[in-house]
Amino acid sequence: MANIKSAKKRIITSRKRALKNKMEKSAVKTAIRRVREAIELGDKDAAQEAYKEAVKKIEKAGSHGVYKKNNVSRKVSKVAKAVNALQA
Repeated sequence: MANIKSAKKRIITSRKRALKNKMEKSAVKTAIRRVREAIELGDKDAAQEAYKEAVKKIEKAGSHGVYKKNNVSRKVSKVAKAVNALQA
């Protein structure tokens, strides 16, 4: 355990940040899973709605620094490709 006050504070803040990051990553994974489930059921409307929600969560996580820019693009692209394949 750290002895210096600022080091103790950094430990606390880094734990809080890690928890927030974990929550946001979990929300993104859940949103992507909902899109996949809608696609598996063949429900175009539900897939489209889930896609919109997933993109919102992914981009918000990217803007918060949870994911890097290219990772965000890759995730959005992958989900969009799956939804578009359902509509074709």
